[in-house]
Amino acid sequence: MREDPSEAEGRTGEPAQLSALQVIRDPRVFRLLTVSFLSTCATFLQAAALGLQVYDITGSNLALGLLGLVEFIPSALLVLVTGSVADHFDRRKVAALGLAVSAAGALTLGWYAGTSPTSVVPIFALVFVYGVAKAFVSPALRSLIPMVVERDILPRVVALNSTTWQLAIVLGPAASGFLYNADPSYAYYATAALLLGALVTVLTVMMPPDWATRVVTVFRPDMRSALEGLQFIRRTPVLLGAIALDLFAVLFGGAVTLLPAIADEQLGVGNVAYGWLRASAGVGSFVVAVIITARPIHRHIGRVLLSVVAIFGFATIVLGITHNYWVAMLAIVTLSGADMVSVYVRSTLVPLVTPDDRRGRVSAVEQVFIGASNELGAFESGVAAAVFGLGPAIVLGGAATVTVVGVWSVCFPDLRDIDRFEDVMTRDATLPGHGPVPP
Repeated sequence: MREDPSEAEGRTGEPAQLSALQVIRDPRVFRLLTVSFLSTCATFLQAAALGLQVYDITGSNLALGLLGLVEFIPSALLVLVTGSVADHFDRRKVAALGLAVSAAGALTLGWYAGTSPTSVVPIFALVFVYGVAKAFVSPALRSLIPMVVERDILPRVVALNSTTWQLAIVLGPAASGFLYNADPSYAYYATAALLLGALVTVLTVMMPPDWATRVVTVFRPDMRSALEGLQFIRRTPVLLGAIALDLFAVLFGGAVTLLPAIADEQLGVGNVAYGWLRASAGVGSFVVAVIITARPIHRHIGRVLLSVVAIFGFATIVLGITHNYWVAMLAIVTLSGADMVSVYVRSTLVPLVTPDDRRGRVSAVEQVFIGASNELGAFESGVAAAVFGLGPAIVLGGAATVTVVGVWSVCFPDLRDIDRFEDVMTRDATLPGHGPVPP
């Protein structure tokens, strides 16, 4: 993986950056990216199908919000367990077990969809099971990446992972629209196949020679150990500010959850057009991710983060106002592209600041924040739409997001003033920095 020092240094004496292609050639990175693509494609394919099916059965915006709440609850309830499990056991096996449970749930959803269902209660029950599995999978996979790759290429790998993730966000929902239109069960069976592919791949990821010494080998499920992730975030203003910014910004601006209702009530389009509308949430993100992969952000990290979250809020306002399909698609492309930059910055900051022996617990807490912003945000959006109406609820959410940015720029100066990622990099000896990739 590492180049010869004489070739890797330029005239200034600083290490040359490996290209994206060179990084992908590392078999560990390639397999991690494959897992990310398959699991993310499955997640968003299933989410799009679930949204359509729940709305078809109930015709209720509130039901769409409850769907997100049911998925979020397990992450919140299990936060003190899931992170500790990721820090005490082989993260590959933890992720594989969770993926297996998720695949079984998708197969069951496929069977239920084939019975012409009239009740969403079984769907909500299966989504809850999926939420439990996801609560274990997410911190295991998120903490696996910085454990496997060297920290000097971590920003590049995060950018590549973001590109892969966004490609999956485009393909998953787009495929869901066609599959659901043919037969709703097809979408769930395709989800199961993708999850099983991710399961097999994650078990083949090669670990660094010293990986066992950088993970606690004795599992002690005590409260003090479980709370270390939360305490570490609370003591680290940069982490607290970045994670909480995502929480509150997306909590108020989670309009994408309402896309089934937006497509039907506000834009007047069908299932296939809805699928492309949902897929457009990944188009802007994918384009931005490709740009970041080729030219990673190096300077003014904090101000960039705050700026793109503000753009996210303004684009959400446009989505709430428009009744034009193409304007709505452009607004979604814009807000998703802005969100991509936010995800990239946060996903790079968190592992650089966090020691490896606490990454699972920090990732579990972060997942609750992310889940609160996504799934709980979906619930908030559904309730707001039921109370204020669809368009006004989306506009109010976008305005609240812009307000959050202003508050954060004042309350978290440590986050706002970050210039380079290296400025916040932990000096903990457990961070990855191992040698060449084994043959």
